[in-house]
Amino acid sequence: MRLGVIDCGTNTFHLLVADVEGSGEIKTVLRQREYVRLGEDGLEKIGKEPFRRGVQCLAGFKQKLETSGVEKLKVFGTEALRRATNGKEFVRAVKAETGIKIQLISGEEEARLIQLGVMQAVPPFEGKGLIMDIGGGSVEFIITNGNRVLWAKSFPIGVQVLFSKFHNNDPISQQELRSLETYFEDMLQPLSAILKVHKTPTLLGASGSFEVIEDLLFEQRRHPLYSIVPVEDYYKIHPGMISSTIAERRAMKKLPEQRVELTVVAFSLVGFILKKAGIRQIITSTYAMKEGVLLEMANGK
Repeated sequence: MRLGVIDCGTNTFHLLVADVEGSGEIKTVLRQREYVRLGEDGLEKIGKEPFRRGVQCLAGFKQKLETSGVEKLKVFGTEALRRATNGKEFVRAVKAETGIKIQLISGEEEARLIQLGVMQAVPPFEGKGLIMDIGGGSVEFIITNGNRVLWAKSFPIGVQVLFSKFHNNDPISQQELRSLETYFEDMLQPLSAILKVHKTPTLLGASGSFEVIEDLLFEQRRHPLYSIVPVEDYYKIHPGMISSTIAERRAMKKLPEQRVELTVVAFSLVGFILKKAGIRQIITSTYAMKEGVLLEMANGK
């Protein structure tokens, strides 16, 4: 069955078209991402230019869908569209101009779908794992034993939010880093509390910022769906990224231009979580929410 999913995120809009077998095997037909930066002017209201870019991007996706033979399509809106005062206006404008109907989903539903997608990609691991999906507007954390969700929560601390609040100097200042640390301690108290109950030595990083970590550490991915990163290897690149200037990051061949601004705050958050959860290894996952949605669609949901 040929299925399509569009994920309208705060920074990036993703289009995925795939053939899904009865066994759940996903064969990608088309994968496209556009850095729309819907939250560029803040998450309280979508700015005029990001609004235009978002509608234009989905119009382009619609053209791709019309030629790809998709039998069933689902389109999701996440944190930026949940929070923006004109989020529903954006949904209406997209429907009027493209015919695409966007479904707004809760952070908890987003976390559930992420877990479903990630577990299709990563290898078996010992004990419990902490899934982390860093978006532009929110970050989802899910504790899993590999078979089911033990705890999940979405926090409104995505990298666009963190960058706007804390990263005003180049390079980021020590005071800004201390403020970030204090902010993480405050905002992530529920996660800190549950980590005392569930020990999670493995961090499962879903796409996004974890692709950057993977690309900086490896010449090429050793497995098409995941990479295993000992925490010691991550710390080889962490200090240099945190202390880098924007010019230095632009000079990094494997760092996409669209991630140049936001990577420092993303690494700051990852570093905080590694310490807080006592992580010993990171497993990066190519799959995330979109693949979880595909699996449910294939099963008739």
